[in-house]
Amino acid sequence: MMNLANLVFALVMGFLMSLSITLATTFVRVGLAENFFLVWLEVWAVAYPVAIVCILIYRPLASKISAKILNRLGMSK
Repeated sequence: MMNLANLVFALVMGFLMSLSITLATTFVRVGLAENFFLVWLEVWAVAYPVAIVCILIYRPLASKISAKILNRLGMSK
C-alpha cells in the first residue's frame, strides 16, 4: 500500500535524479548548443514521470535487496 511519505519521496527523488541525469546526458549528447535548455527540458519532461513510476515500483525491491546485502556483510540492524 502506498502512503503519502512514499509518494513525496518518489516525487522529490524522481525530480532530483531525473534533473541530474538528463542534464548530464543532454550535455554529453548536444554540448552547449544554442537550444541546450529547450532540448534538456524536453528530455526531462519525459524522464521525470518515468522516474517517479520507477521509484514507486522498485523501492520495495531495492530495500529488500539492500537489506539482504547488508545482512550478508554482517551490517544489518
